[in-house]
Amino acid sequence: MELQQMRYVLAVAETNSFTRAAERCLVVQSALSHQIARLERELGAKLFERTSRRVRLTAAGAAFLPAARQCLDAAERAAAEVAAAVGEVRGRLAVGLIPTVAAVDLPAALREFRARYPHVRISLRVGASEDLADQVEQGTLDVAFLGLPTTVRPRGVAVHELARDRLVAVVAPNHPLATEPTVDLRRLSTEVFVDLPAGTAGRIQSDLAFAAAGLTRDVAFEVTTADYIARLVGQDLCVAMMPAAHAPQLTGVRTVEVTDAPTRIEYVVWNRTDRSPAATAFLAALDIPTGQH
Repeated sequence: MELQQMRYVLAVAETNSFTRAAERCLVVQSALSHQIARLERELGAKLFERTSRRVRLTAAGAAFLPAARQCLDAAERAAAEVAAAVGEVRGRLAVGLIPTVAAVDLPAALREFRARYPHVRISLRVGASEDLADQVEQGTLDVAFLGLPTTVRPRGVAVHELARDRLVAVVAPNHPLATEPTVDLRRLSTEVFVDLPAGTAGRIQSDLAFAAAGLTRDVAFEVTTADYIARLVGQDLCVAMMPAAHAPQLTGVRTVEVTDAPTRIEYVVWNRTDRSPAATAFLAALDIPTGQH
């Protein structure tokens, strides 16, 4: 069984097409099909059901896929470790981030990192803090940037606190609050809100703040991106609460200080038992201490 055969199987499984898989792998389709057929003979089982219209995994193929991914990841990691031993950083760097990360200028940091380590393949994934932390612990992500309420701390991963920030109210330019210097939660509770989905860390910090003040609010809109929050607020459909450090990146809205606003903590986290050379180099580039956490 060869690594290239496993790569071909993964490509077909991800594209549902021998043609697209061959294009991705930069080989002719006949060569890719031949190698997969050879692997199927070796395994004694068909990995794909092929029809004139579609390609899909068989039960055997679905069982084979996770182990093939692990094998390829291990081979890639081994090559990266060898390169690191001779002073060269290679491999992959999978980074996760919340939409409102503000403590680090991540695009600039990645640009500098890529210039210094051109052989590292970088990928980005945007998501909710709790999901990103789980993916770092599981090894799907190498590093993640989170934002959490002060009552919550990431578990199962190495943690470094980056910054603390208070939430501000975000309103339309023509909203009555737009000209006010400050506002409190009681006044805001009379407004219609847009926020992140219920249960996410970014939503919980606001929910807890209103609950602690004995207040309820109407969250009529739930979205997953900060940009779309700003678009809805800009149309004067609703108001929002966002981290103060991120608010200057929003356009078409006004921000108002909230006198009794909750605080958010931004963290960077990484796997505490299995840090790749690329992850180590990236954290070093950010001047993040990676000792005991």
